Amino acid sequence: MYKPFLCTMMFIIVVVLTGCADISLTKRNETADNLALKHGWQNSTLQTAFFSHRTYFPKSTHGDHLTVYIEGDGLAWISRNKPSSNPTPINPLALKLALSDGTNNVAYLARPCQYVNSNQCEQRYWTSARFAEEVIASTDEALSQLKKQTGAQELMLIGYSGGGAVAALVAARRDDVVKLVTVAGNLDHKAWSDLHNISALTDSLNAADEWQNLADISQTHFVGAQDKIVPLAVAQSYQRRFTTGYKPEVKVIEATDHHCCWLELWPELLESKY
Repeated sequence: MYKPFLCTMMFIIVVVLTGCADISLTKRNETADNLALKHGWQNSTLQTAFFSHRTYFPKSTHGDHLTVYIEGDGLAWISRNKPSSNPTPINPLALKLALSDGTNNVAYLARPCQYVNSNQCEQRYWTSARFAEEVIASTDEALSQLKKQTGAQELMLIGYSGGGAVAALVAARRDDVVKLVTVAGNLDHKAWSDLHNISALTDSLNAADEWQNLADISQTHFVGAQDKIVPLAVAQSYQRRFTTGYKPEVKVIEATDHHCCWLELWPELLESKY
């Protein structure tokens, strides 16, 4: 006789938790700001022709080589059928990976509409159009601004989850990216949506379609052995696009899923990515 009551209570708890997650934008911003401040990093907002991008980087960032970490999709959805009102991440894993990098020539770049608001921030830019042409063009422009600010001549791009797709799509149109690394990257969103039987990202570019422009770039793609969100099959679908001799490296990492435990393993993986 307690089952209906328990079900009702569980439903209320889920609604409250997801509702709080959706509205606590201030707390999400404070989380990132405090993480950066703790490591002595500064923040800046880069304005492009399309969007604004939040970036964090050490105050002493300068050199010929710049490593840029690109954030994942963040809080894109609060349930299977309900988009978030703002995609700023609750757990900014790409920022945490950047902060653990251990070098000064590193920066973090958020996705459009994360941490900042503008009139261009429509929900489709973190749902069906999360990899739209204007998103990639804006990220490309923001990277050029970062490169100019730091005096860098070449870039290494490291993207987490959907940030992996953004990193690949941007790398495909630049001639200064010497290394592309993804962590749990959504490198073939068509294969990903088919695998999960969900709506296709119809307004998005697909990294797998750009394989010819990526063939000459050194690549390493880390996949969690227990990742059910972006499983190995997605990286393999991307890898199959490349011709023999140009297939990018895919590394399956044990004891990891989509979220855990990349941060703990990152120092070791950083050494192996070369």
